[in-house]
Amino acid sequence: MLFEDTYLTIEEPGEGLFADRGSKFLSFAYPVKSDTEVKELVAALKKAHPKAVHHCWAMRLTPDRSVFRVNDDGEPSGTAGRPILNTLLSRDLTNLVVVVVRYFGGTLLGVPGLINAYKSATEDALNKLAVVKKTVNDVYSLEFEYTQMNDVMRIIKENDVTVLNQQFDNQCMMSLSVRKTQVNIVISRINSIAGVKVKYLFSV
Repeated sequence: MLFEDTYLTIEEPGEGLFADRGSKFLSFAYPVKSDTEVKELVAALKKAHPKAVHHCWAMRLTPDRSVFRVNDDGEPSGTAGRPILNTLLSRDLTNLVVVVVRYFGGTLLGVPGLINAYKSATEDALNKLAVVKKTVNDVYSLEFEYTQMNDVMRIIKENDVTVLNQQFDNQCMMSLSVRKTQVNIVISRINSIAGVKVKYLFSV
């Protein structure tokens, strides 16, 4: 199969900690869907930890895991954001950000020490969180006559399609969440019922 229609993510925020030679690395993992959420979370942590010397982070977005960004926030290049990201990559997680807040303990850790600290802090937060598998779904709206209800419902039941909302009157409306790999089968079957209007809305 060319298209991978599942992905791993987290649904709850979590925290972790790593300490080395007096420096403390507090890690915060959050489920996110957009750049904007990442900026807000980092800003909130900077406000909550004003005495910390660095607020480094990495994020991955989208079910196909193609969007990612790292930020070393003043640490030597490649010693903070990249080890955080590498941990997300090794666990194949997406739609999340991990921010590691560092309180300096007076001793320089060197490049290997920093890489290990940011990686270990990230792992500590993720180890405490449940990883969930989600499917990539397309959302469609349907409009049909009440007399076509049975035909539509049969297809929904046979293909185990999720109904997001429905409104039944003489003219019925419904929105469905269809797993990406099932879209062609389900939508072509619904389209084969005369008079049903099907409209693609968005992917989730």
